[in-house]
Amino acid sequence: MPNVQPMGQNCDGTCASKAAQAKYSVPSDIEIAQSAKIRPITDVAREWGIKDKYLEMYGPYKAKISLDIMEDIKNKPMAKYIDVTAITPTPLGEGKTVTTIGLTQALNKVGKRAIVCIRQPSLGPVFGIKGGAAGGGYSQVLPMEDFNLHLTGDVHAISITHNLLAAFVDNHLFHGNELDIDPDNIFWRRVVDVSDRALRNIITGLNGEGTVRETGFDISVASEIMAILALATDLKDLRKRLGRIVVAMTKSGKPVTADDLKCGGSMTMLMKDALKPNLMQTVEGTACFVHAGPFANIAHGNNSIIEDMMAVRLGEYVVTESGFGADLGAEKFLNIKCRASGLKPDCAVVVATVRALKMHGGAGKVVAGKPLPAELIAENLPALEKGCANLQKHIENMKLHGIPVVVAVNRFTNDTEKEIELIRKFAKQAGAEDAVPSEVWAYGGDGGKDLAQAVIKACEKPSQFKFLYELDWPIKKKIETIATSIYGAKDVRYDALANRKIKLYTELGYDKLPICMAKTHLSLSHDPELKGRPTGFTLPIRDVRASVGAGFLYPLCGEMRTMPGLPSVPAGTHYDLDENGKILGLF
Repeated sequence: MPNVQPMGQNCDGTCASKAAQAKYSVPSDIEIAQSAKIRPITDVAREWGIKDKYLEMYGPYKAKISLDIMEDIKNKPMAKYIDVTAITPTPLGEGKTVTTIGLTQALNKVGKRAIVCIRQPSLGPVFGIKGGAAGGGYSQVLPMEDFNLHLTGDVHAISITHNLLAAFVDNHLFHGNELDIDPDNIFWRRVVDVSDRALRNIITGLNGEGTVRETGFDISVASEIMAILALATDLKDLRKRLGRIVVAMTKSGKPVTADDLKCGGSMTMLMKDALKPNLMQTVEGTACFVHAGPFANIAHGNNSIIEDMMAVRLGEYVVTESGFGADLGAEKFLNIKCRASGLKPDCAVVVATVRALKMHGGAGKVVAGKPLPAELIAENLPALEKGCANLQKHIENMKLHGIPVVVAVNRFTNDTEKEIELIRKFAKQAGAEDAVPSEVWAYGGDGGKDLAQAVIKACEKPSQFKFLYELDWPIKKKIETIATSIYGAKDVRYDALANRKIKLYTELGYDKLPICMAKTHLSLSHDPELKGRPTGFTLPIRDVRASVGAGFLYPLCGEMRTMPGLPSVPAGTHYDLDENGKILGLF
């Protein structure tokens, strides 16, 4: 099998040219997935000690796992816990999911029992720019089509649950507004899991069908309910979190919750089955848990706690993934998710690519849907050296939390040995245990054995994990600690609205919640045009919002979209079915 990256998953069509694919006759992601030998999911489950009675089948190749299993496995030893994160990516992504899956396959290849825990994708990116999130090449999840589309309906459950609460809000206004909700101070919008910019801002209640007010739609994975699903530890915790969602304020300035509207019970009923993780498999038959998928630039961007808590009692190594770079998903994984779960990571893997680091060094601009500029393909050591400052910052961010770091260089066709060695040099200077080329797309687990050995070695080091901030710190101190320590900002500027919200949340007792920064994933700063390792900038906070049910505050840094739009040529234009119902073109 050739060492070439394909068009497709996590590459957005630019990992290699069509000519390169033709030259090496490299199958597409969907061709690999559809030709792979897939095992009955019951066989995969039994291999990992999951009894048939705990499986709720969704056809022969996927199942939900009953939460009842937790009682059986609660005394089993804990697995090593590994988070895969990345440098600041290009708009195309740098192969983080491919690496997560491939590393897990590689760990099994070298004799370790490893399980992969990943997020479920949103249909927005699937039909938009990025395509699916099942990995790619010979490191992907099967059935790939099911994974990238409806799976077992969890996202649909989130959407209907979210919109039920929205309907309860408007219905309460229509029938007299006993709670005295301020129509101009309602936070709860509606959701749908497709990218649709026309729904960002709407007016409801026209033609006398309710209170006329401005509102809008967010994409479903940005819903607080998705964040709650990922952070809930059991059904009781789910019910509590859903009930305390704050949807609005009264005219006298008091918060109105889902339980105030008597909607919390119905919401929990709709989410009961969605709370159960999904079991699937990789191309190599490795167990894959799939559950939840909030966006990391808006929410915390991690898979579910329940999923991880199952996996760490079933395997020797658990590999999970946090969204976008170490400044976003990984920081939130450590300071939000790990606080809620009590789990402590043993190692962080930072995924980097030569192309992205050259971009951070000023060599060229990556634009989704367009070929990579020549300067990102040809060897360019000066640009790469300059761009390595971005990698070093992400390594330092993980080291601030006391975690050993291994860099995985997701290798592309045109990467040279000199470029790989340069990355290794700068990674070690920043404190990484090692920097190892990864070729898991082309070779599956065999292409990640060196990475697996480096991760095993890193996991043997004593854990010195620590949080970045304390929960009892004032809100501004927590925000400023993240801004200066993780992003490299000089200071923070608060708009008047943000200051008012901080004062209000402190008065309401929300100041003890962790912080979930909403910021662009395309820069360490708030400005997507600032590449590399920007310094000396002032981080603007225009608003601070409360996800009380999920259990965090989220400051908005600059302009953030909670509803994406489709590109001029959506990925969905390339998808179809043949006469036998076989899916074509999905990546």
